[in-house]
Amino acid sequence: MSVIPDNAETAAQVPAAQNTLRILSYLAGRPAPVAASAIARELELPRSTVYHLLTTLAAHGFVLHMKEDRRWGLGTSAFELAGGYARQQPLARIGRPLVAALSDLLGESTHLAVMSGGDVLYIVEERAPRRQALVTDVGVRLPAHLTASGRAMLAALPREQVRALYPSASAFPDRTGLGPRKPSELRELLRIVRGRGYATEDSEVADGLRSVGAVVRDHAGWPVAAVAVTWAGGELDERTLADAVIETAAVLESRLKR
Repeated sequence: MSVIPDNAETAAQVPAAQNTLRILSYLAGRPAPVAASAIARELELPRSTVYHLLTTLAAHGFVLHMKEDRRWGLGTSAFELAGGYARQQPLARIGRPLVAALSDLLGESTHLAVMSGGDVLYIVEERAPRRQALVTDVGVRLPAHLTASGRAMLAALPREQVRALYPSASAFPDRTGLGPRKPSELRELLRIVRGRGYATEDSEVADGLRSVGAVVRDHAGWPVAAVAVTWAGGELDERTLADAVIETAAVLESRLKR
């Protein structure tokens, strides 16, 4: 169901704007990309109107056309809007005390990040005392495929969205010489993440540092953020850290859905 109200007076004034917002709202509520015919049917719009608006949205990156499947999904520009909203709305406010409590519990640095195109954007950073300096900080962007936070969110996206973000080897920037270099390697990595329920990263962002991340989903099941912890070396048990991160992500998820 669209969250954009059907107001006859508004529709008469700016029908294209209203229908555009209805299409974006509809796509945001779907668990996977959908056919244009389904959009037209569900929103009771002419197919020609839907195709015209989708084409315009695609030109600006707000939707993606999966040509092989003949389906449409949200594009990277929509992620940019989501990231901007996340920075201004209660996600950071609600997440900050949870991330701080996780840092106190584990004695390590913890983070809350959102997707922004092919990057993760850190919106909360809790530094543990007497720990190695990190490259992450509030406002810092890092390639999503190299970070535990990014991998946790990528694994929760529809596979078509991941293919659109990483169409070829040129979409894989490198930091330390480690990490996936091509789409097939990323697909395998994300398969592992889905299977075990959390993501990891080992020296792929900074030498000697490891991270564990878990996804936070919204009411529609869409990955809106990820919680992560970073530590040095192999002194700590990964599974113990992962359990704590997963629990924190679950608490944040439940509070966002209230």
